[in-house]
Amino acid sequence: KFMKKKNFLFAMALLIGMSAFSQTQKGYYIIGAQLASMDLNFQKGSTTFGLNLQPQVAWFVKDNMAIGGQVLVGLNTGKGFTQFNYGIGALGRYYIADKATQITSKSKFFLEATAGINGTNYKSGGISSNTNGLGLGFGPGLAYFINQNIALEGLVKYNLGIGFGNSTTTNNIHFNLGFSIHLPGSKLKDMKNDMK
Repeated sequence: KFMKKKNFLFAMALLIGMSAFSQTQKGYYIIGAQLASMDLNFQKGSTTFGLNLQPQVAWFVKDNMAIGGQVLVGLNTGKGFTQFNYGIGALGRYYIADKATQITSKSKFFLEATAGINGTNYKSGGISSNTNGLGLGFGPGLAYFINQNIALEGLVKYNLGIGFGNSTTTNNIHFNLGFSIHLPGSKLKDMKNDMK
């Protein structure tokens, strides 16, 4: 009896552990947004706080690897200046499956890379500059799953803008906080059918 009970408990623990990250399997979708960020701006030599709304949608093309798109609209302000950021582009995410890297059983590290069309308009007193063109970004993040489908996220990301305008390049590091909802494709189809 004891061995049967022990084997049953082991099997249950294994199933729970396997299902804990089923939301990063092929066929799942991510719908989320980065909501707030602290921005360390190398050009201006200052640290600023702002609100950057960055909706994201991605699809897992294989286990732990998702591709999709994002939109960026942001406003950063500080002493005597205003900065408006905008962009649209593609994103890729890779969730690290190695359990040795997990902080808790509900957390998972990921790497994110983005590429698209970005712009930054900066104004301080009577001086203004802008950069519009190719935007590239990459960095590590951590997702903490508060339940099977919802994760809180932290992301440290280096962003580089190359293009046209008064300033031909911009580069900064963003510390982002956000959330993501992980849903299987079948669930999204059911939701779409319910709306009809």
